[in-house]
Amino acid sequence: QVQLVESGGGLVQAGGSLRLSCAASGRTFSTYAMGWFRQAPGKEREFVAAITSDNTYYADSVVGRFTVSGDIAKNTVYLQTNSLKPEDTAVYYCATKEGVGTNFGSWGRGTQVTVSS
Repeated sequence: QVQLVESGGGLVQAGGSLRLSCAASGRTFSTYAMGWFRQAPGKEREFVAAITSDNTYYADSVVGRFTVSGDIAKNTVYLQTNSLKPEDTAVYYCATKEGVGTNFGSWGRGTQVTVSS
């Protein structure tokens, strides 16, 4: 199994920034991608960003504001969030997937991001 631990969440004013971190441990040798998702109260969980060894992916809502970085081989991923908006308020989850055609199957417990207006 893969264990994931997120950190870096908090309370920030609109326009501010936070840097989220995620560290994976356990059976990480087959990790293909690491990603970030978020879930706001009363809403479904949604994709935010992901990184593989040679590419990055973003949801349209965060392009130009969020940057995903990290090292798959070192089992770490970061999410730099800039120009935060109140609608970015959510629990942010880190996740991993093991192959191109698979789903994200291992999840962390999440870190709360709250953006005040």
